[in-house]
Amino acid sequence: MHSSAVFLIEFGCLILGLGLLGRFAGRFRFSPIPLYLLAGLAFGEGGLLPLGASEDFVAVGAEIGVVLLLLMLGLEYTATDLVSHLRTHYPAGLLDAVLNALPGAVLALLLGWGPVAAVVLAGVTWVSSSGVIAKILGDLGRLGNRETPAILSILVLEDLSMAVYLPIVTALLAGVGLAAGGITLAIAVGVVTLVLVLAVRFGRHVSRFVSSDDPEKLLLVVLGVTLVVAGLAQQLQVSAAVGAFLVGIALSGEVAEGATSLLAPLRDLFAAVFFVFFGLHTDPASIPPVLLPALALAAVTTVTKITTGYWAARRAGIGPRGRWRAGGTLVARGEFSIVIAGLAVTSGIEPALGPLATAYVLILVLLGPLTARWTEPLATHLTGRPRRAAGSGATPPVPPGAHEALGDQDTVGRA
Repeated sequence: MHSSAVFLIEFGCLILGLGLLGRFAGRFRFSPIPLYLLAGLAFGEGGLLPLGASEDFVAVGAEIGVVLLLLMLGLEYTATDLVSHLRTHYPAGLLDAVLNALPGAVLALLLGWGPVAAVVLAGVTWVSSSGVIAKILGDLGRLGNRETPAILSILVLEDLSMAVYLPIVTALLAGVGLAAGGITLAIAVGVVTLVLVLAVRFGRHVSRFVSSDDPEKLLLVVLGVTLVVAGLAQQLQVSAAVGAFLVGIALSGEVAEGATSLLAPLRDLFAAVFFVFFGLHTDPASIPPVLLPALALAAVTTVTKITTGYWAARRAGIGPRGRWRAGGTLVARGEFSIVIAGLAVTSGIEPALGPLATAYVLILVLLGPLTARWTEPLATHLTGRPRRAAGSGATPPVPPGAHEALGDQDTVGRA
């Protein structure tokens, strides 16, 4: 059979399978990410049916998937929001980085993988999944809760931190020297700062230049600019993902809203391809040897994320029950952890890092919705705090300064 026909059949079956997996996940209201990873494991080396003709296209699609993931993430924020979050919530961000990056770094060193792998695994364990957590908040009806801004602040600071972290990892994996690495980092910090300043002061002009009443033209211009900037960023070893994120930040208002609605289907398609691609490069037989370390790391970082969310919500003046909900919601890892691990896998620094990251993400992307739902009821039960009876009447008056306000009403029963 002609190679192009084989490619179409093979890739078509892959996309159809991903669509069915996504539909299955949606029916049971959980993230499709673990199913996409498992699909990649099934079709990769050592899997049930390795891909042949379409593997190169999947690799290109995976790169586009990372770019679109970060572009859409940037479109959700304005530069003003990022600066405001950075000024107000940086202590919570620092605590988050220390508590959740340290376990990954320590485990990599204990396994004898070296400092570069330690920096990579630190990033894998540090960053929560914005996509999974947003879905969890919506499914549990908590978007209006008082603890939700504290959760979102942590996610925003993690996303902004990635603009500095990813260039560092890229430079380390490329094996550049200390001087070259310092130059790369300086370029990254300078570019991020410059884009934020330009977006705050001239964001309207940038958006006006990109804006178009024709959806087709808007889609082509935004996507084209994003890919060009991502490619230039990669040439400078700043990371294509960071370049795409900064493009998203620079756009605002109606342009950002229009681009989001147009790009969302493309993002979902290529993001699914990205997760499959990561699974393709992981031999299923390599996962069992790292399963125990992955479970141990998942257990430790579940506790550290809950601690992070609890402290951030407490600092924001949220009552105890809202604090536990904030902590449990932050547990899920997902797209960013896979992006970081994917950089290491393609560089080949440590063969076991990919399987460990795959197992780790699979565990926490499945555990995340459970901790979000049950951390607060379990903590309430263990601490002996009385819960408001289900179906009770109006909320009793709250004295000034008390924390048991809107965010501490029980929302678990609405899920």
